[in-house]
Amino acid sequence: MKTPVWVVKSVVPQENYTLLLTFADGKKRLYNARPLLNKPLFADLKSLPFFLQARVGGDTVVWNDEVDIAPEHLYENSVPIP
Repeated sequence: MKTPVWVVKSVVPQENYTLLLTFADGKKRLYNARPLLNKPLFADLKSLPFFLQARVGGDTVVWNDEVDIAPEHLYENSVPIP
């Protein structure tokens, strides 16, 4: 079975609340997480030291057992990096 293109293979969190992502299809994309900061579910991400702890967990980006972002959302709402 082929791996879906939206599976996150690597993440590099940036101090401007963006994520540099590499997906299973090899594409590198930039995700802007700032719009999430106003949502109660993602309130912890307002702390820059916490935000910078982003890592790959399973097939997506996680911070801890309670905070993650759906990989399909990351793929669909990120922009290609030339």
